[in-house]
Amino acid sequence: MKARNVRLVCRSKLNDFIKSITDENIAKLVKENAIITGGAIASMLRGEDVSDFDIYFRTGNSAFLIAKYFVNQFCHNPPPRFKNNKTIQIDVQELADRVRVVVKSAGVASEKPAEEYQYFETTDPESGDAAEYAEAAFAIAKDAVVDDKPKYRPVFLSSNAITLSDKVQLITRFYGEPDDIHQNYDFVHCTNYYSSWDEKLVLRPEAVEALLAKELRYVGSKYPLCSVIRTRKFIQRGWACTAGQYLKMIMQLQELNLNSVSVLEEQLTGVDTAYFVQIIELLKERNLEHVDTAYLVELIDRIF
Repeated sequence: MKARNVRLVCRSKLNDFIKSITDENIAKLVKENAIITGGAIASMLRGEDVSDFDIYFRTGNSAFLIAKYFVNQFCHNPPPRFKNNKTIQIDVQELADRVRVVVKSAGVASEKPAEEYQYFETTDPESGDAAEYAEAAFAIAKDAVVDDKPKYRPVFLSSNAITLSDKVQLITRFYGEPDDIHQNYDFVHCTNYYSSWDEKLVLRPEAVEALLAKELRYVGSKYPLCSVIRTRKFIQRGWACTAGQYLKMIMQLQELNLNSVSVLEEQLTGVDTAYFVQIIELLKERNLEHVDTAYLVELIDRIF
C-alpha cells in the first residue's frame, strides 16, 4: 500500500474511533494525543491484513484519563460472566513512568475466559499451538464485532493495555512523544508512526528498508526477553533473524536478574499472554521473591 493510502487509513480509523467516544473531553484528548505505531503500519506497507491498530498517547495524564474512561465502560456494562462476581475489582493507577490497569484477584479481565486469548503476542492463528491453545490476539477484535453491540467497546483488560473491539488496542504501558515510545521498541521495522494532532505519517528509512527485506533488526530494548519470544511470530511469517541479532538480545538479557520474580514479571510485560499472567500469579501466590527454577519448569510444562 502506498504511503498516502496508509495515512488515509490511519486517519479514517482514528476518526471513526473518536466518533464512538461519548465524553467530549476524552474524545478531544484522543484527537490531540494519539499515536498509531507498530505492526499495523508495517502490515499496510507490505499489503498485508492489519491485525489491530496499536494506539499510544503523548502524555501520562491523557493515557490515564482515557484508560479510566474505558475501564469504567467495562465496569458499567460487564460481560455476563462478571455481572455476579463481587470479587473482581478494576482500578487504574497513574505511576511515575506508566499507567497500569489493575484487575484485582484476576490479573486480566475479558469478555471471554482469559485462557482463550493470546494478547500482544499475535501468533499466526493457522499455526498448531495457536489453534490448540488460543485464538490469536487479532481474532479477539474480529470476533468481538457484532451488530447488536457497540463498536470500540473494551473486550480485554490487562496491566499494559486495553483491547477494544474493531481492531483497536490502547497501550497504557508506555507514553510520550514518538521517539520516546520507540525507545521501548525492539525491532526497527515497527517504528513508523501516524500522529493524530497533525495527521502526519512518518516513515523512517531504516524501518522501510527492514520491511522490504523482511529482516528483523534489533535496535535494543528494555525488554530483551520479550524480544526473543516475539521473534517466533515473525519467523512463522517468513521473516529472517540472523544469529547476530539474537546475540544482541542475549547480551542485553545477561544484564538482567531473571531469578527475581519482579524482574521476570516486568520482562514479560511486552509479551503479556494469558499464560504468562497465570505463571506470574502462581509464583506470587507462593510469596516468592526469587524464582524456584524447578517449580517454574513444572508450571511451564503444565500450562504450555
